[in-house]
Amino acid sequence: MKTIKIPTITQSSATELPYPDNFFDAVFTDPPYYDNVNYAELSDFFYVWLKRSIGDLYPELFATPLTPKSKEIVANPTRHGNREKAKEFFEKNLKKAYEEIHRVLKPNGIAVIVYAHKSTEGWETLINSLLDSGLVITATWPIHTEMESRLNAKETASLASSLYIVCRKMEREKTGFLRNVKEEIKKHIYGKLESFWKEGISGADFFVAAIGSAIEVFGKYEKVMDFEGNIVRADRLLEFVREIVTDYAVRQILHNGVSGKLSPLTRFYLLYRWTYGSSKVSFDEARKLAQSVGIDITREWNRQFIIKDKEFIKVLGPEDRDLKDLEEPEELIDVLHKVLLLWKEGKREEMKKILKESRYGQKEVFYKVAQAISETLGIESKEKKLLDGFLSGKERLINEVINSKGGLFG
Repeated sequence: MKTIKIPTITQSSATELPYPDNFFDAVFTDPPYYDNVNYAELSDFFYVWLKRSIGDLYPELFATPLTPKSKEIVANPTRHGNREKAKEFFEKNLKKAYEEIHRVLKPNGIAVIVYAHKSTEGWETLINSLLDSGLVITATWPIHTEMESRLNAKETASLASSLYIVCRKMEREKTGFLRNVKEEIKKHIYGKLESFWKEGISGADFFVAAIGSAIEVFGKYEKVMDFEGNIVRADRLLEFVREIVTDYAVRQILHNGVSGKLSPLTRFYLLYRWTYGSSKVSFDEARKLAQSVGIDITREWNRQFIIKDKEFIKVLGPEDRDLKDLEEPEELIDVLHKVLLLWKEGKREEMKKILKESRYGQKEVFYKVAQAISETLGIESKEKKLLDGFLSGKERLINEVINSKGGLFG
């Protein structure tokens, strides 16, 4: 006869676990995703009805009028005064929770942490908390966990995957120097990026997967220092990782084509579409993506296709632009948008003229970028439909431009 083991379920704070040191072989946790969901406020809807129906059976669980919120580990600017204080609260208390996991784990015990957040800021807090806790990250892998039909995925740059982070309670190397750690990350990450690409991981999920690969290296040191003696934190790590991933992604999106010939603005447009599609994103997230390709987004917004809308950034497609604003385009993306609008209106001669005058009409890079943007967009995208329609007659168009009066550059 089999013996059935009844599990023990307890309720306690993650920052004060009621267990002795070195108690568990393994810990599994799915911590709050920074500022994505304020769980306590969401729970109030259910709490008031549960209190009325079963509150007398579990009075200790329903002692307050609504769910307690002051100690909830989420980054809520309204609750903490501003965004910086909310970030500080989240990082401080997440660190306490991870320190508790470290304490209750047996030596060489394993912890699996599930995390997902599209912003670099959200990842900075997680990585700093993990590094300070003593846990050593030994492996990471992105797993498709999120439903595309969920409410907060609509009209947002939501992630489809969560990152599973495997940690152990083990000794770490004392100090790593930034130059050496960067070389380690490069060697480690390129193989992982190849693997992620073959697995079909793309967009924002690809950057998340790359972050996980980098912290496998970064996290094995108690501290990482530059040669000036400064301790390197997650923000500098993520800036370096984003540069590597950006370069790799552009080359892959263009099928190892002409990435070196692209201007910073064109690289930004291509990466933005690949990462976020047509969604708007927070200013800081767009700023960091722009920084990774070498542009200052504050100098570019509201001038061409980058639009600032309060705290968000939106990248306009051709269907959002007006021919009047594209009188004499020079940037590849501006030329492409004008050509697509002329194609849509059936103004073929004007289209050929702009292709000839801009000197993009016979350049491989122009059509490769157009094709690459199309491949990043969903089938319902208006921009994709314009691109595919234009590209379907590419060969004939190139010949017409070449053979037009005066030649291509006449």
